[in-house]
Amino acid sequence: MSSFTELNPNSLVQYLNKPAEEFTKADLVKYVEDHNIEMINFRYTGGDGRLKALNFVINSRDHLNSILTTGERIDGSSLFPFIETGSSDLYVVPRYRTAFENPFSEVPALDILCSYYNKDGEPLESSPEYILRKAHKALKEHTGLTFHVMGELEYYIISDEEDIFRAVDQKGYHESFPFAKWEFLRIEAMAAMAKAGCLIKYGHSEVGNFSQEGKLYEQNEIEFMPTNLEEAADQLVIAKWILRSLAYKYGVTVTFSPKITVGKAGSGLHVHTKLVKDGKNQMVENGKLSDTAKRAIAGYLDLAPSLTAFGNTNPTSYFRLVPHQEAPTNICWGDRNRSVLVRVPLGWTKGNSMIYHANPIEKSNGEDLTQLQTVEFRCPDGSADIYLLLAGLTVAARHGLEMENALEVAKQTYVDVNIFDDKHKERLSQLNKLPVSCWESANMLEQQADIYLKYDVFSKGVIDGIAQKLRNYKDEHLRDDIHCKKEKIMNLVEQYFHCG
Repeated sequence: MSSFTELNPNSLVQYLNKPAEEFTKADLVKYVEDHNIEMINFRYTGGDGRLKALNFVINSRDHLNSILTTGERIDGSSLFPFIETGSSDLYVVPRYRTAFENPFSEVPALDILCSYYNKDGEPLESSPEYILRKAHKALKEHTGLTFHVMGELEYYIISDEEDIFRAVDQKGYHESFPFAKWEFLRIEAMAAMAKAGCLIKYGHSEVGNFSQEGKLYEQNEIEFMPTNLEEAADQLVIAKWILRSLAYKYGVTVTFSPKITVGKAGSGLHVHTKLVKDGKNQMVENGKLSDTAKRAIAGYLDLAPSLTAFGNTNPTSYFRLVPHQEAPTNICWGDRNRSVLVRVPLGWTKGNSMIYHANPIEKSNGEDLTQLQTVEFRCPDGSADIYLLLAGLTVAARHGLEMENALEVAKQTYVDVNIFDDKHKERLSQLNKLPVSCWESANMLEQQADIYLKYDVFSKGVIDGIAQKLRNYKDEHLRDDIHCKKEKIMNLVEQYFHCG
């Protein structure tokens, strides 16, 4: 067994002794036969961003071969609002590299993510997953760079309150059991995600922790490793499905909602990004943030108002994006500054003498730690359409690399102060703001549409459909209208509680 596969938690990778991206149909057939797998489950996201399921009972080798070769027909109009009933037939076709053994099924089952194809056997142009692939293709063709990303998935577990080992209100950051009651669920979820092919960095309890009306609300976060763009998107949708499945198993509720209650932290979906060429991280040069990174940041900031159309997709999103909390409201960037929209986190760019100080007998092997530097985009939340959000960020990175004035934009939008401090009011007044509603987000998407349409990444129909969906919320003045009206805010939270 190779060094790559021997510690890999995905049972298919271990058994087949090859990375998932090399899986073939023959590999999956072999695994099914050798492990007495009885079912195949096709999974694919619908217009609501959630994983759907199509289940097959395997009745013969020929039947299994047919399932894996042809895919199956589905009704697209029941999955996507923009597909009309008269032309709704679509194919779903499995992507072999995504196969994993279902961790919850009592019947041994293999789950596989699928792509959508139209009646002519061509990729469905409006499919979010295909838009993501087109965005990456355009980036690679026009810049020579590939995009690696990872998400920070925040969520709340809601259970009956216990009057023992109570954590301090809003002080749950990195708390441990028994003060963090649902640590074991997070650990079980992480193990299941890893077995499903997700690359987990770490998990921990988050700041949000409070009791309300006899219920305990406990916030957690699971962070992933930077990986190829398409794989990063797949693992996030799988992770959300796993968390919801485990919550159901334990009789508790999980929510990724951006607004949880009045006066408490909601959940975001921060996205870390890096541009890579020939396997080398291009975000750092000579121990400092590179011009390539600054250009990408300029692209994120320039398109930030319209990126909310993919990453902040319901009215409660804009009750999270308010001043004086960790969620950003101003279009700017900085180093290690959590009040900004784009943050450059610590990246070990100065090397790592710390480990040798902590462990004096350890000897350096000359490791290159610049690979770890990322740039974090902080406004998205759990309502995001994962594929469209990451496609939009890919477009924004490419846009920044193509902008003639990108470095000047980066220079003008850099902040190294707490912009909410009264003594920095003048600097705050110089910064552009994020949208305050779905209505405004729709307007900004239409204004910046040409950048997304470039190279045929997004289609006009998709842009128009998203803008119309956002505008249909009619929330242009909602934040002001129900400000400080707890009952109305909570009704809104309940309406979008299981978003994404």
